[in-house]
Amino acid sequence: MATVEIRESKARPLIITPVIIAAALFLYKSSSAFTVLRSTWSAGTIAGKPGVVALGQQGLALSPLERSINYFAVIWPALVFGILIAAAVRAFVSPRWFIRLLGRGPIKTQLMAGLAGAPLMLCSCCVAPIFTTMVETSVSLGPALGLMLASPSLNPAALTLTFMLFGPGIAGMRLLLALAAVIFVGPLVERMIGIASTGYLGKIDETEVEAQPVLKFTRSIATVSIRTVPALVLGVLISMLIVQGLPAQVFASSGAKLLTILIVATAAVPLALPTFLEIPLSVSLLAAGIPAGAAVALLFAGPAINLPSLFSIARVSGWRAAAAVAILIWSMAVAGGLLAG
Repeated sequence: MATVEIRESKARPLIITPVIIAAALFLYKSSSAFTVLRSTWSAGTIAGKPGVVALGQQGLALSPLERSINYFAVIWPALVFGILIAAAVRAFVSPRWFIRLLGRGPIKTQLMAGLAGAPLMLCSCCVAPIFTTMVETSVSLGPALGLMLASPSLNPAALTLTFMLFGPGIAGMRLLLALAAVIFVGPLVERMIGIASTGYLGKIDETEVEAQPVLKFTRSIATVSIRTVPALVLGVLISMLIVQGLPAQVFASSGAKLLTILIVATAAVPLALPTFLEIPLSVSLLAAGIPAGAAVALLFAGPAINLPSLFSIARVSGWRAAAAVAILIWSMAVAGGLLAG
């Protein structure tokens, strides 16, 4: 034990590295969010990105590959931040510190993970490298999922925009669904796939920090990139293929409320969306006549999870875990949509 404490004391100064990167990310995202909030307040609406995703609209005549390229052109700065934070955690943060920080008890653990994830304000794709690193460095699947869901779902700027444009009914339901997902989805997935909620995955690495931290950090960046970026690229491309194949009339009718909510929730789960894009998409769908409950389903499920992040979950925790997350988010989106409808 004394040897481990000595090794940890040597590594302690380096733990500030992910904190510094996260602080830079917060400044970057806050500046962008303030610009969007100010323009939305002035204009009373928010611009979409038809070159990335357009639901039930004529949109631009773009192929799924072109839309995927446009998607990464929008998110790449945030994705770089996500990779750098994940690499710094992998290189310099002891798994023991994660355990001490998160503590024990599912509710407390999930709340701490949610508090850590919300200020990052990353979309589901960009937070995937951090999720992967948390699981691989012996953090339980539950809190790792809590952080992954909190970053897009409890994004304070996105929630503010939702209250500005949709009012308390729709926005309040989105907030309640996001909180429920952060607190309950992780522990439920652990139970569904047979992982004890108090257990930690993997083994704690007690090896001494390398004498060359820059080299270790560089290697960690390469490892995180190789393990996450290919799955994200494949997931985004498939997501764009799915959306492109959906008939436009599905999103242009106010027909059977339950059917519309089911269709929108099903489309929203695999959909890869940059930060805030769920908001103008929901505005346009409401204008096309869909029920309010369908907008709630899109506002919640759209940013919470997507096919690329589900691929990341499957890679480190198995397809059962990824399927369980998708089913739970879909079920919550449908239930919330019906309640709000």
